[in-house]
Amino acid sequence: MSVEGILETTQYLTFKLDDEVFALDISKVREVLDFTTVTKVPRTPEFMRGVINLRGSVVPVVDLRLKFGMTKTEKTVNTCIIIIEVKVDDETAILGALADSVQEVMDLEPDHIEPAPKIGTKLRTDFINGMGKQNDRFVIILNIDKVFSTEEIALVQETQTESAG
Repeated sequence: MSVEGILETTQYLTFKLDDEVFALDISKVREVLDFTTVTKVPRTPEFMRGVINLRGSVVPVVDLRLKFGMTKTEKTVNTCIIIIEVKVDDETAILGALADSVQEVMDLEPDHIEPAPKIGTKLRTDFINGMGKQNDRFVIILNIDKVFSTEEIALVQETQTESAG
């Protein structure tokens, strides 16, 4: 059984948060950077780690581990920042997402993707496009456009504007 909307083989960038493997549609990924100094911005949500200077542009950096209820990302030799495009309403925001490590770019056939698990009505799973199967492990395929609420993206963009000014 495949997931609605995923009709063709898609390339995904896989990365680790803790012991879990997540995947992003490669079309959402601009680049992967080594971990660099992140400038903390006061009065931002905990998952907002700060901003980085990316070739003269201010890019907000978010900690997906914190967003998903895990412990804060600790800097290691493998820690990196994935520069992604997030579409909210009709706007595109550029974000840096911390990852414990980037794994690989992989192709996933539609028949290797299961629908996201239904975990009652209390837990939001709309940000999970599906569960990809690769060998004997599951890969959580994120819909990065739904990971953050419109309000959170507005807050991140506000931070970006204030830091640039």
